[in-house]
Amino acid sequence: METVTELTKETKADEVQSFNEYKEVEKALQPYIESASTGDGKLSRSAFFDHAHILGSVGGTVYNQTADEFEAVVNEGGPSPEVQSRIAWIDISGPAAAAKVEFIDWVGLRFTDFFVLYKEEGKWKISGKVYDSHANN
Repeated sequence: METVTELTKETKADEVQSFNEYKEVEKALQPYIESASTGDGKLSRSAFFDHAHILGSVGGTVYNQTADEFEAVVNEGGPSPEVQSRIAWIDISGPAAAAKVEFIDWVGLRFTDFFVLYKEEGKWKISGKVYDSHANN
């Protein structure tokens, strides 16, 4: 039978691990977030799995893209040095996670991005993204 001290140690270890997972998901999203200000498609691409899929619309046109195609879009859009972003939420269950990231003034537009991430071999990466371009939709 475990003592209260042993249970408290296990609980604290679980809490630290859980907190660290959120930090790791934030870290996995950073190359994508940084690519908004730099316009560096290669940086954006590095955040995605090879199979990743991106779906959303701008100006009423639906874009259904691979991560490679999206890399070219980020390059074409160029830098947005005034862009602001925030991670609205992250939800994790084992090796699966979801996240919502808000952007304002990325190439002059506001975006809400919803990401699905997966942790493989100890590393989180984006498996898919859907987005809304708000007033530009």
